[in-house]
Amino acid sequence: MKELISTMEKFPLWLKVVLALPFLDIVWVVYRIMRSLDKQNYLGVIIAIIFIIIGIPFLWLIDIICILVKGNVFWID
Repeated sequence: MKELISTMEKFPLWLKVVLALPFLDIVWVVYRIMRSLDKQNYLGVIIAIIFIIIGIPFLWLIDIICILVKGNVFWID
């Protein structure tokens, strides 16, 4: 799991932005769940699951902005 997380963090900027587009943003939601599980942050897992349910309409936009500004998606870890 750590290898997949580090691989996703090393993606080029353009690929991160493409994966943050609507309907492809599920990749980053799964990334958040895996990252929280890896760090044993169960609150993060619960929040990621809530983002799947209610955050889909706007989460992709937040992810694109965070990727362009910080280089990574928004997350609480």
